[in-house]
Amino acid sequence: MPSPFPGMDPYLEEPSRWGGFHSRFINSISDTLTQLVSPHFLVEIEETVYITAVDRPGERWVAPDVYVAASSSTEAPRAGMTATVTTPTLIEPVDYEEVRDRHIDIYDAENRTVVTTLEVLSPFNKAAGAKGRRAFVQKRKTVMASKTHWIEIDLLRAGERPKEVAGKSAYYALLKRSQVPRPYLVWLFDLRDILPTIAVPLRPPFEDVPLNLQAILTTVYTRGNYAAKLDYANPPPPPRLRPADANWAAERIQVWLAAQGQTATGG
Repeated sequence: MPSPFPGMDPYLEEPSRWGGFHSRFINSISDTLTQLVSPHFLVEIEETVYITAVDRPGERWVAPDVYVAASSSTEAPRAGMTATVTTPTLIEPVDYEEVRDRHIDIYDAENRTVVTTLEVLSPFNKAAGAKGRRAFVQKRKTVMASKTHWIEIDLLRAGERPKEVAGKSAYYALLKRSQVPRPYLVWLFDLRDILPTIAVPLRPPFEDVPLNLQAILTTVYTRGNYAAKLDYANPPPPPRLRPADANWAAERIQVWLAAQGQTATGG
């Protein structure tokens, strides 16, 4: 069953669901582009693995008053061998987790050089001050200064954005063509809009190919059975929708649930 929303479904932004959706979306883009650019170009999903510390709110360091040294030897201790050890500080080991950041590269099939890089942003890319954010900003800067085309797609309302697109819309896609300093091509769209068909540039003499983001989203939503997975009885995840959009979304959901014989009961 299709989503209640004509374009991006904000319930997909729920952190517990985003990872699976992001993977499926990347895979679907890759499959679509492969059909569009073969045989002259190759499409690969590339992956970077980051090791990040897990936040531990409320973690405390515990300092005991005194420790007594104990011999591991079976020999009986002699007089004066037992001594007070300088008090150490006990800390819990820091937990780490792997974060896998995936993107798409389009290669020239003849010389294997990267022609276009496409990123679908994740919370890891957008968290202020985070390692992933710093890595994304640096990569963005490097690719934009190179001979490779750069595309970024942001389907998350939360998190930081580059200044040229900050505050302009709920979602966006941006294209920076190689060796063209300005302007950038940007597709801005909001909650009530269908996702755009964007241009994916290649290398002369080949023209841009169209990438229909709405068709990809619809396919992913259906194949992932998100109609059964998402909890439409509660408000969408933060950030909070504007009142007019929240009312509109609630009406869409009520109609959608009624079509399935359900009712919204959440707050």
